[in-house]
Amino acid sequence: AAAHKHVSLMEQQPAEAFRNNTQGTIQIADMAVRHAVDQFLLISTDKAINPTGVMGVTKRLAEIFLQSLHAANNSPTNFMAVRFGNVLGSSGSVVPIFREQIARGGPITITHPEMIRYFMLIPEAAQLVVQAGAMGQGGEIFVLDMGEPVQIMDLAKDMIRLSGLRVGDDIEIEVTGLRPGEKMYEELYSEAETHRPTSHEKIM
Repeated sequence: AAAHKHVSLMEQQPAEAFRNNTQGTIQIADMAVRHAVDQFLLISTDKAINPTGVMGVTKRLAEIFLQSLHAANNSPTNFMAVRFGNVLGSSGSVVPIFREQIARGGPITITHPEMIRYFMLIPEAAQLVVQAGAMGQGGEIFVLDMGEPVQIMDLAKDMIRLSGLRVGDDIEIEVTGLRPGEKMYEELYSEAETHRPTSHEKIM
């Protein structure tokens, strides 16, 4: 599960991102083979789909490596990955950042007014990851149903109002511009991939 996931920081430190996200996965996978581990599930990211930044590329490379181990067919370990988007309330998530910015009196900073993201709650994400790992036979990349996308500008305005404050009067919203490696929206599918349902309605 370990990853350097902060997109703009990884643009500045690509070697560290590769060392941790890709090489770290390779080392742990090799250990899993050596010790005949049954199931190995990589926590990947929707940023690995058509990656535009270092973070997404390093996770995609990790996925490809695990699929190559499975294709070699000489390991007792079932290797698989699960991709999903943002988890509300997790470390570095936008909600705690907005809450902190509101508590300081603003401004709330947003990189682009039309930015959209998919979100899940921590319990749901954890449960689906465990279920994906249990159903995997090896070689799969699982994709979770993230629900409807959320416009970050709307989220910021809602959080200001729910704090009993007024947008513009009490708390300003400042648009700072896209950061290096950042996408306007996250993709759930790559055109080069074929998706099929599983026994769980929220896991493909």
